[in-house]
Formats: sequence, structure tokens, C-alpha cells
Amino acid sequence: MIRLFVALSLPDALAERLAAMAGGIPEARWSEARNLHITLRFIGEVDEAQAADIDAALLGVRAAAFPLGLEGLGTFGGRVAHTLWAGVERVPALFHLQERVEAAMGRAGLVAEGRKYTPHVTLARCKASPPGRVQDFISHHSPFRVAPFAVDHFHLYQSHLGRGGPDYRRLADYPLDSK
Repeated sequence: MIRLFVALSLPDALAERLAAMAGGIPEARWSEARNLHITLRFIGEVDEAQAADIDAALLGVRAAAFPLGLEGLGTFGGRVAHTLWAGVERVPALFHLQERVEAAMGRAGLVAEGRKYTPHVTLARCKASPPGRVQDFISHHSPFRVAPFAVDHFHLYQSHLGRGGPDYRRLADYPLDSK
């Protein structure tokens, strides 16, 4: 069995910039630059045959390349945050691509994702962090905005969960149509 997800990669300089923000929140587990991404669809554990079906379905996804920026910082988890994230601009092209990926997952035999798509870049896991320190981090780095970068591919990743946190390996690249 392999654990998979579909995502957009970030330009190296942007990933390094985001990773350099790490610090100031006790007990936070920060994402490494090489692991920063924008998830389009979490897949989870599948066998090799279904992974091949997923790859074939993703090869059929057609969408146009587009610019995408980051904007804002926030948390998931309500009053006690468990995840600190950088927001992603809500551009129609991103949601169109995500819908195309979701449709491809249906063709590959996967059940539709049950929750609403909320694009973001996970910066840190903060389950044991003091809520005030998380809010201080957000305040210190606000307003947060990153100029748009070109999105011309999306990718299939394999996730390995380990003691030191997750490690992601890119398995396949899928080009978007240039204009």
C-alpha cells in the first residue's frame, strides 16, 4: 500500500521564504521547505493497481495554466489551533483544476472528498502550542501576501509518515495547458 495525494508545488524561493518564517511558537512542528505544497486532493492509502489507475486518470486532466498568489495566515482547529497555514488566493482557475482532479479521482474509483476544498499551505502543526503564541505569530507576520507565481503543472506525491514528520516524494508531473 502507498499513501498518495495530488498537489501543486511551490517555487523553491517561495518554499524557502515560508520555511524561514518558522519559529516563535513552542511545540510547533514546522514543515520543511521541500514538503511545502498546496493540496488539490488527499487520496490516502491505495494499492499499486489503484495507484496506476489514479495516474492514468490524472493524465486525462485538462486545465489551463494560471498565476496564483498566497494571501493571509490562519489556523484550523477553532479556539485551540492544530494547524497554522498560509492562505491561497481564491482564483477560479485553481478551483476549476481541483474540480477536474476530483472528477479524475472518481474515474479512478475513489469516493468523492466529503469536505469543502480549502486551499492552503500548511506551515506548522501546533497541537500542543500555546494559542496566544500562535496568534502572536500571525499578528507579527500580517499582513501576509506573496505575488502570484506561475502554476503550469500539478503532481502526484507519495507520503511517508515517520518519527521526524512526513516526507513527500513526487511520483508524477502533469502539465497544464499554456495559453
